[in-house]
Amino acid sequence: MLGLPPFEEVIAAHGAVVLRVCRAVAGPDDADDAWSETFLSALQAYPRLAAGSNVRGWLVTIAYRKAVDRIRAGRRAPIPVGTLPERPSLDRELSDAGLWRAVAALAPKQRGAVVLHHVGGLPYAEAADLLGTSEAAARRAAADGIAALRKALDREESI
Repeated sequence: MLGLPPFEEVIAAHGAVVLRVCRAVAGPDDADDAWSETFLSALQAYPRLAAGSNVRGWLVTIAYRKAVDRIRAGRRAPIPVGTLPERPSLDRELSDAGLWRAVAALAPKQRGAVVLHHVGGLPYAEAADLLGTSEAAARRAAADGIAALRKALDREESI
C-alpha cells in the first residue's frame, strides 16, 4: 500500500462526493446504505489499488454500481403501505425531493451520464466506459438529461 494515503483520509476527502452520487442514483432513502456498501467494498480492495490511481474516479465507479444494485434490489422488494390516501398530496413546493424525483425520472443513460459527470465529477470518457457507450453518446446523454431536468424543474416551479 506504499504511496496510498490511509483509508480514513480517503473517506474524509471523497465521502461527500460518493454520497452525492449514491443519492442521485439510488435516491435519498437508499443513499446511506449504498455509501456504506461503497466504502466496505473499497476498504477490501484498497490494499490492491495501484499507487497513483485516480481514487476519486475509482470510488465514484464503485458508488455508482452499488447504488444501481440498491435500485435493483428495491424493485424486487415489496413496498409496505398503511392506508392509501384518498387523493394525492397537492404540495408542489420545489425542494431537494423535487430535484431527486426529477433525476429519478430521467432515462437510465441520461441519469447515469448526469450523475457520473456532473455529480461524480468523472470525465465523459470514464462515464462512457461505465455506461457502456461512447464518449460522444455520454456527452449527449448528459446534455439531454440536464435539459430534461431544467424543463421538469421549470414546470414544477410554475405549478
